Amino acid sequence: MGMRRCLTRLKHFMAYSNGVSALGSGECCGGKWSGVENLRAVAEVSTSTRVEQQAKPSRLSIRPTSFLRPATVSPPLEVPKYIPRPPYVGAAEPPALAEEIQIHDEAGVSGVREAGRLAALIRDYVGSLVRPGVTTDELDKAAHDAIIDSGAYPSLLGFGGFPKSVSTSVNECICNGIPNSRPLQGYHAETSETHICGTVDEHVRQFVEVARDCLNTAIAMCGPGIDFREIGAIITDIADGCNYHVVEHVAGHGVGSLFHSAPLIYHCYNYKSGRMVAGQTFTLEPALSMGTEKALQWEDMWTTVTADGSLSAQFKHTVLITESGAEILTPKEEMDEDDNE
Repeated sequence: MGMRRCLTRLKHFMAYSNGVSALGSGECCGGKWSGVENLRAVAEVSTSTRVEQQAKPSRLSIRPTSFLRPATVSPPLEVPKYIPRPPYVGAAEPPALAEEIQIHDEAGVSGVREAGRLAALIRDYVGSLVRPGVTTDELDKAAHDAIIDSGAYPSLLGFGGFPKSVSTSVNECICNGIPNSRPLQGYHAETSETHICGTVDEHVRQFVEVARDCLNTAIAMCGPGIDFREIGAIITDIADGCNYHVVEHVAGHGVGSLFHSAPLIYHCYNYKSGRMVAGQTFTLEPALSMGTEKALQWEDMWTTVTADGSLSAQFKHTVLITESGAEILTPKEEMDEDDNE
């Protein structure tokens, strides 16, 4: 399982929007409730750092050898009063991972699918803005405005005190980088994607494609009756075969009418029990590192970086288990031929 296998696997397409992630030069500034979550325009965005059963990353002030440094974070952007707030907004801590397994009826699937569609549109829009010189704060504002214009609430804003509408994770930042009562009809979806910002070496581009392939291959094997632990096995096989590591700190989770719920889905080898059920919606969000699988957390309690400063890449989709397999609810839309002319 060497580089040859690695190269032959680089072919699937993908998507992601829990935040924005970028590989290249830059600084780390870091749903639709009835809606979109966060975006990953530069290199990822995920709120799975605090879910229980995961090993919390080591705390650190900021490693003096790290490329990234905290930057100025502007105040949270406003949300019009006519847009309903999720129940967790205003709480100092994020709610505990709900033990409820979310199995949706037809109306529920429709709600999560709509949230996923909007999340994917926002993800791709913000991804198109990634370029050298653009701040992640600007990306956050672009995402925020687009979400609000759609009549949705940015799910990450106010989740456990998170101050922005998306998260932006640059270079070694793995996830949750900060860019600088009751509407039961509300649904969340999460998606994220890693983008190349500026000029990078070919081995970095290959690394990003392997991360993309890990997600797509894992989704392709999902279906009713499949053990969740198979996800971690196939992702680890791909990553190890290309001499990369799966970041153990990041896990997928149930999503839908509840922002975070069971099951907790590990992307590395594990022996956890549990099988997929038709009607279930959850996130798959494997994060890869070019170096260590260990993570460190900044003092802002969100920004999570690789412990050795090596580059990280992550892709995420919201997935629905169907009777015959799995459906990606946050797909990347193909452009019409007319759009390419």
